Amino acid sequence: MSRIAFIGLGHMGGPMAMNLLKAGNELVVFDLAPAALKAAADAGALTAASAQEAVKGVDAVVSMLPASKHVEGLYLGDGALLDHIAPGTLVLECSTIAPESARKVADAARAKGVRMIDAPVSGGTGGAVAGTLTFIVGGEAGDLDDARPYLEKMGKNIFHAGGAGAGQVAKICNNMLLGILMAGTSEALALGAANGLDPKVLSDIISKSSGRNWATELYNPWPGVMEHAPASKAYAGGFGVDLMLKDLGLAAESALNARASVPLGELARNLYSLHSAQGHGGLDFSSILNLYKK
Repeated sequence: MSRIAFIGLGHMGGPMAMNLLKAGNELVVFDLAPAALKAAADAGALTAASAQEAVKGVDAVVSMLPASKHVEGLYLGDGALLDHIAPGTLVLECSTIAPESARKVADAARAKGVRMIDAPVSGGTGGAVAGTLTFIVGGEAGDLDDARPYLEKMGKNIFHAGGAGAGQVAKICNNMLLGILMAGTSEALALGAANGLDPKVLSDIISKSSGRNWATELYNPWPGVMEHAPASKAYAGGFGVDLMLKDLGLAAESALNARASVPLGELARNLYSLHSAQGHGGLDFSSILNLYKK
């Protein structure tokens, strides 16, 4: 049994923390939302009054936060968490952030003698609950080896992408493609429906044809096609439009820094930006269908 600090109990972090707890670890949690802390406490976790208190005497720290500014603020800002984590402690930073931010925080951690990997996840809230997430890791191979016992309690697939920040690069490439695929799938289904096709029948055809993809097979954007998909629950839960928009923004920023071309990624970002501006930022990202639907 390990003593683990978990910081950030949102839609993804909450279930991830619970899987570590179910595996028999002692968990100390912190979140700014009282309801999230109460839910964790009811499940058997210890709660801390601050992130700084949570990391006292732990074997590992896991953080799952919304954006780069939150990660940099936590580890490097006022009351910098790195000043409170004991040297040698392993930190698993699972947020999806800019690669530059991941490298900046990892460099600062290394200077303090703290071991850190960036380990953003793929698999959505369903994967977080089921413990089947994919972890895309950047950092030292030895640190990843020591992190595996924790990662394996929260996920099913673990990939080492390279050095610090590489996990973030791979994650934003994946999510850029996901945003493109969901927008394209929605466009195709809306076109079929506009011409009188049953979206479920069309989805079945696509899933067995050359247009098959994750959206048609596991996360269909058309309501009623898949019972457990967010689309069939009024697009509640899941991966929010604004989170997808954030990731597409990270991809655009990364492309600019690398002088790479991402025309489809930029188009997808504009579509999700338009959808968010219409008041749908809190819905699941598959609700992009509504931009096309009559």
